[in-house]
Amino acid sequence: MPPVAIARRSQPLAVARPRAPRRNKSGGARARPTRLRARLADAEATLRAIRTGEVDTVMVAGKEGSQVFTLDGAEHAYRVLIECMNEGALTLTADKTILYANQCFARMVKCPLEQVTGSSFRRFLSAEDGATLRPLMQRAGKFGAKIQVRLIARDGSQMPAQISIRPLAGNGSRPATIGMVVTDTTEGQRNEDRLRALTQRVVEAQEAERGRVALELHDHITQLLCAVLVRSQTLADKLSAGDGAAKREAVKLRELLGQTAEEVERISRELRPSVLDELGLVAVLREATAEFAERTGVTVQLNCGPLTAELPAEARLALYRIFQEAMKNIEHHAQARHVTLWLSRPGTFMKLIIQDDGIGLVLAPPSARRKNRTRFGMLSMRERANYVGGTLKIKPARRGGTEIEVRIPFGPSPRGASHRAAAQKPGLRPRLKKHL
Repeated sequence: MPPVAIARRSQPLAVARPRAPRRNKSGGARARPTRLRARLADAEATLRAIRTGEVDTVMVAGKEGSQVFTLDGAEHAYRVLIECMNEGALTLTADKTILYANQCFARMVKCPLEQVTGSSFRRFLSAEDGATLRPLMQRAGKFGAKIQVRLIARDGSQMPAQISIRPLAGNGSRPATIGMVVTDTTEGQRNEDRLRALTQRVVEAQEAERGRVALELHDHITQLLCAVLVRSQTLADKLSAGDGAAKREAVKLRELLGQTAEEVERISRELRPSVLDELGLVAVLREATAEFAERTGVTVQLNCGPLTAELPAEARLALYRIFQEAMKNIEHHAQARHVTLWLSRPGTFMKLIIQDDGIGLVLAPPSARRKNRTRFGMLSMRERANYVGGTLKIKPARRGGTEIEVRIPFGPSPRGASHRAAAQKPGLRPRLKKHL
């Protein structure tokens, strides 16, 4: 039975009901087309009356009997406003039957409006989105709820959308219904993709520049420092014991040059660690944590589980950059005395946890908060993880301090071939300290 439309109270009461077709002499076989045409005409008249504001009550017959849905205060001006919206507007029953939909939603799902009204909203969602939407519709309070879904149109195409859910309380004569506003997020998704692509290009350019600077430091500056160091050693050897003060100055100069060469080599190694491509992530983390503990006096414990495979080059680099940024924040802001790292492979992804016993995120120094240094570092780490399809979580540690958890999947990276070629570029030569 089609919906029955009841006219406004200010007009003569009119109830749209299916008319019984006249039976001809030959029986019911020829009467069926007439009956179907009559029912179709009544349904179209009902929908036309609802859209033009001629009725404010709809009676729908179901398995549990007839239900009356009223549209209180549904003035014509408000209907025109909703019809002119650039967003989809719907009214649903608790079982997701569409009582009302505007033309914008019909265009979104590429379906005639008369086929949308009265159908189930589930037909426009995937099974996964429908399962996610169901509890939200049940739990949506007076402030409503929002969910990101992909609308499935009649032709099978999909469109990213945001659904805002708001329960509409019923009264004695009207069951509770649910109001929805559906927003097309295609353009927002495109802008997000453009921003992500721009971020990726910036990271690629940054890594390429770091590699260039690292090579310049190693191949030119450190070579010059080595030459000066050798000359200073020769000068110190030529001075006799009788030249006391001059010999002591020459020895101090040689030591200072050696420290400078080691510092330049450390900077170049951080810009582009050679062992990352040659020996893998574990070797880099062991060397970096040992150097960090020696330089800062903070105790660092590295726990590595069994790793049966290495991450792709770009994923290793992203994980190492996140580690660098985290240790930099610990050194400058956390005031920690102990840092623990766990590196493991649970399943199809690599997991790195960095935990410190410092002051935590809330008690960061005011100078750091004013200049957003800590927040920028967190954003940089998060972007690095997203860049290779991973995730990053930052939360307070159980015993105080901060815990950072990074997960990088073992799979094809979304980055381009141009950066993969840059990531596979030959690294720097071994540490200079070993040759001095």
